[in-house]
Amino acid sequence: MATWKIDPAHSSVSFSIKHMMIAKVHGAFDKVSGTLQYDASDVSKSSVEATIETASINTREAQRDTHLKSADFFDVEKYPSITFKSKKIEGSDEEFKVTGDLSIHGVTKEVVIAVEGPSSEMKDPWGNTKIGISGQTKIKRKDFGLNWNAALEAGGVLVGDDVNITLEIQFAKQ
Repeated sequence: MATWKIDPAHSSVSFSIKHMMIAKVHGAFDKVSGTLQYDASDVSKSSVEATIETASINTREAQRDTHLKSADFFDVEKYPSITFKSKKIEGSDEEFKVTGDLSIHGVTKEVVIAVEGPSSEMKDPWGNTKIGISGQTKIKRKDFGLNWNAALEAGGVLVGDDVNITLEIQFAKQ
């Protein structure tokens, strides 16, 4: 069993959600940390935990980011982090399902993340051993108490419910 830490400078947690029912808006969280306990010979013995700072949300639009940090959405003062803790990892041939508890806005729900990887171990120019994974899942924001919305004059709502989450995570061996 090897211990790996998330390399935040080379990792991203991004999301997309429908805006005005016509196009997806993309964003990311700039601060993520966590640990992978990885058993290459028996992946089912592996585990992962991650923490995202909610105040690090970045949609490239300052006014929207301020609203997302407010009590209408993430309420970063009350809920400063999003956490994930795996309960089960299964799969083989570099395709895995990671089942775990995702906690957002004080609500914890089980989610399944489809993961590709880990990549082969590589040494960076400074001698650090690295691996990487890519993952995807979809959640419903209202399941986590993120209910704010506005009706549109032409019908429909301003913010969609389905949130697509994409992970590109690089780990450094400890």
